[in-house]
Amino acid sequence: MASASSTFKFLSLLAALFAVAEMAISGDPDILSDFVAPLNLTTVDGAFFTFTGMRALVGAPPASAFKVSKASAAEFPALIGQSVSYAVLQFPAGTTNPPHTHPRSAELLFLVDGSLQVGFVDTTNKLFTQTLQSGDMFIFPKGLVHFQYNADSQNSALAFSAFGSASAGTVSLPTTLFATSIDDNILAKAFKTDVATVQALKAGLKP
Repeated sequence: MASASSTFKFLSLLAALFAVAEMAISGDPDILSDFVAPLNLTTVDGAFFTFTGMRALVGAPPASAFKVSKASAAEFPALIGQSVSYAVLQFPAGTTNPPHTHPRSAELLFLVDGSLQVGFVDTTNKLFTQTLQSGDMFIFPKGLVHFQYNADSQNSALAFSAFGSASAGTVSLPTTLFATSIDDNILAKAFKTDVATVQALKAGLKP
């Protein structure tokens, strides 16, 4: 007989899949066929429409750092032209998904387990925040800077995210600003600080 925990996880997965279906709007260009198969693929069968990459998460030990597992066009070519993709977000205690954007899609997040502090900033620089509990959903509008944070120092959190694009894209603000080749003087002036501070921030992002 299934335990209450396994039943809840099963229902959570169903809800997450429903979220994916709801996000399957035309965020990508329309295609003129039922689906798009690679030119070098000689046989298209059910395996082409099956993604097994998430099997590694089943029964795996908890993540030791924030981790995103994606099913986008890059990992799952059958999604090309279907305007949908998916991600599993694992938050160990006290970890964050730093401020970032998805330039080609909104994000619909479903919190399966734990709690998360989430938020986004709109184009008027207004911050919208919320503390989510298991079973809650939250929408991050397309292209806006947003974040998720597990403030619980003892317990992990698990969330599923659905996107209305097969390739939503991710622009991480810390990485984009401080782990690229933008001149230190430009960053110092933009953030009204000094070059030494900028260099310290860059050093902190190195592996």
